[in-house]
Amino acid sequence: MYKVNSQDVIFNFKPNMEAVLKVPSASLVHFDSNDCFFQQVTSNDDVLSEVDQNRLNPATGPVYVEGAEPGDLLQVDILAIDVAESGCAAVVPGHGALKDEAEEAIVRVIPIRNGAAHYLGLKLPIQPMIGVIGVAPKAEDGEWPTATPWKHGGNMDTRDIRKGTTLYLPVAQPGALFALGDVHALMADGEVCFTGLEIPADVLVRLTVLKGVKSEWPILETETETMVIASGEDLEEATASASSAMVGAMARALDVQWEEAYILASLVMDTRISQVVDPTMTVRAVLKKDVITTERILANL
Repeated sequence: MYKVNSQDVIFNFKPNMEAVLKVPSASLVHFDSNDCFFQQVTSNDDVLSEVDQNRLNPATGPVYVEGAEPGDLLQVDILAIDVAESGCAAVVPGHGALKDEAEEAIVRVIPIRNGAAHYLGLKLPIQPMIGVIGVAPKAEDGEWPTATPWKHGGNMDTRDIRKGTTLYLPVAQPGALFALGDVHALMADGEVCFTGLEIPADVLVRLTVLKGVKSEWPILETETETMVIASGEDLEEATASASSAMVGAMARALDVQWEEAYILASLVMDTRISQVVDPTMTVRAVLKKDVITTERILANL
């Protein structure tokens, strides 16, 4: 098994990045990930304005996967996410879905005991997920801060990117150059308050190259569903991009007229908001695998 240290981080996904590790396809890789504040927030008395802004949203990596070339997919099987004993959440006036209503900046350190986050007298079962996960972008797409999601992945903040699921990322550069970070112990769809329960974590993934399988956007496979994850300047753009990719794949998979697939999508395809608080917003188009399998969707992207 390979391992990447928590100090080997990037703050931007770039077309040309120097890998900290090179592995064969199908390798198991263990990532020590930092929280989104790089562990700069440790108590309720911490002041966010004093946090080093240049160290936010670190992603551990990148890892070069042998055999990955532009036009392939990088299959990321998420095998384990083991989180620390406490995390933090924050309100930042001017940020989040209710940015004009938030008046006071506060930080709350939230302990985790026996698989539950203890907050406001409640025991909230944790559901660890990966917020930032991606590969090097296309040269024409340029450089993307790790805080921003796009076609390469990035800060998609999608709660379904969790243990037991498989993420398929479009490879745009040799070796893919994969990195991850910004784990949340718990986060609801939308992430309306700007943070989830931010936490350091140990993440184990398997990285496998799928040759000649192309996608414009990341694809996620859960136990029962296939999702296209897309981002845009607003929810309308993100919804249109995710839906367009899924409807097109449905039409090709079923060998039917596009308009027929569009009707079917309105009957069986859900659209779900991943997050509304990052520089670009993220939506996923979701299809049950008993309608069309993930394998058929991937084959018809």
